[in-house]
Amino acid sequence: MTYLHNDPLKAAFDTLEEFADVISDKLQCPITIEDANHRLLAYSTHDERTDPARISTIIGRRVPEKVINSLWREGVIPALLNGPEPVRVKTLDEIGLGDRVAVSIWNKGEVLGFIWTLEIDRVLTEQDLLFLKRAADAVKSKLLQLQARKSKKEARSQEFFWKLLTGHTAEHEEIVENFQLLQISPAASFAVTVLEFEEDITGEEERQITYLLQTGQHLKTLLHTIDHRQLILLVSLHQVEQPLAELQRFVESFVGKMEKRFGVSAIRPACSGIHERYEKVKQAYQEALTVLSIKEKFPQETAKLYCYASMGMYQLIDIVLQARKGTAYENRALQELHAYDAKHHSNLAETLEVFLNKDSSVNDAAKALNVHVNTLKYRLQRITEIGGINLRDPNEKLLLYLDLKLEKFL
Repeated sequence: MTYLHNDPLKAAFDTLEEFADVISDKLQCPITIEDANHRLLAYSTHDERTDPARISTIIGRRVPEKVINSLWREGVIPALLNGPEPVRVKTLDEIGLGDRVAVSIWNKGEVLGFIWTLEIDRVLTEQDLLFLKRAADAVKSKLLQLQARKSKKEARSQEFFWKLLTGHTAEHEEIVENFQLLQISPAASFAVTVLEFEEDITGEEERQITYLLQTGQHLKTLLHTIDHRQLILLVSLHQVEQPLAELQRFVESFVGKMEKRFGVSAIRPACSGIHERYEKVKQAYQEALTVLSIKEKFPQETAKLYCYASMGMYQLIDIVLQARKGTAYENRALQELHAYDAKHHSNLAETLEVFLNKDSSVNDAAKALNVHVNTLKYRLQRITEIGGINLRDPNEKLLLYLDLKLEKFL
């Protein structure tokens, strides 16, 4: 007997739900159909047999992030992205996942989605697996239709986002209307994040980006667009208790997954300050770009800083540089220290910078310089004598710190 006789896949079906039920009837197993980013498209409705992972997927309308992460670690998703052959998945109790078989839906070398079959009361035979492959081919046209509709919506959202980024949509009522047309609920607070790649973002990298944005469930991305090397995101911070810390975690996770899963490295992230009015998106975008500029000028000092609010004094660098242009300004104290260092082959200027970097903590600075505390205290005394510096004056220390950083850049 073969499935080619009385083939259920030849029948016309109006919805993906009907198609899921057809597969379920034939294989006598619960079925779910997902898009390429693991969002639920359809599931068989008349079968109560299931497992916790499937229940969570149906309730949330997408696969839980912890399940996706486990499937990546187990090599399941890489196998599905490698070809059209069905992949068996053994029980993973820690995420509530029972035995199942998955097959990817392909069109011209691109994965459109996945069909998942739960093996609850029976194990699929080789003949069942052949049927599942044919089902993946039969449902392709429906997924292509969904993809076309999605592309039109994405084009509208891109246009709207660029208007926000460039300030061409500044009226509150117009902004609200556009969010409503796109069926997006604007968050009470937001930030703009820019992730800069080493080279122009390719079509394949764009698909990988979309995958990570839609499967990640920590912070929600309201809008995103790509400009040559830069991925620009409008990130919701609605009801986030520690937004700066969560933003940092968000970008670090994204950068880490791009490298680990897809081999894309050296991405530089930057985040704006936190804003509440969408008329400020342009300002937020400029803040994120400023962070990138600062990180380029001072890569070591800002290696672990990603957010505009965390840049502190570095926010003022460009302003001070502009103010100093055409002037004969010199920091006499630093000049004296540099002259002394050059003559005596010492490192008093470096000692001063480390001391200020460590917020004037003698113990921390001594540890960073790998010298005894008493040695550092002697150096600090010489610094005050040679440079005429008062290390108890916060205004004087701030100016010294700023000029030390500007010296490096200039």
